[in-house]
Amino acid sequence: MDVTLHLAQDPEADELLGRSPLAALVGMLLDQQVPMEWAFKGPSTIARRMGAEDLDAHDIAAYDPDAFAALLSEKPAVHRYPGSMAGRVQQLCRYLVDTYDGDAEAVWRGVVSGKELLKRLQELPGFGKQKAQIFLALLGKQLGVRPEGWREAAGAYGEADSFRSVADITGPESLMKVRAYKQEAKAAAKAKASGG
Repeated sequence: MDVTLHLAQDPEADELLGRSPLAALVGMLLDQQVPMEWAFKGPSTIARRMGAEDLDAHDIAAYDPDAFAALLSEKPAVHRYPGSMAGRVQQLCRYLVDTYDGDAEAVWRGVVSGKELLKRLQELPGFGKQKAQIFLALLGKQLGVRPEGWREAAGAYGEADSFRSVADITGPESLMKVRAYKQEAKAAAKAKASGG
């Protein structure tokens, strides 16, 4: 895995996301209740604070939980909820260590169908169906991981030429389109909830 991503809109953070399967997974995990760029800059910040050039699932899984929470809480915090997200990142890394010997790329390496890949992603702690589908779309659209049926397994996020999620962000222009789509969707959901 060695591509250029533009999810953090920060060259150093994006470079790490493009070469590190674990960084990409952790960025996706952090992508909730904060701006996308903030979430995807998180892995780079964590690596730097750990004194490393990449994230290591074994190191993170073994890190003292209080110390790891403090690491994510340093200003500027890695997330709006650094303590709880530190726990989730460690839980994800423990799962990767126990299930894939710490090799994040093994989650998708050699998978033959989109359905199987979606199942594996949904088994990851913190990855519900929507998050798993978005990450599957990111793998297919930008990282060249395209098992048979990947677009179907990714649902609407797998559609070509759409601007629904991080899977579709390739630069500032597409980021603005994805943001606009999310704002429209949120407004539509709000109107529906209020009976409008």
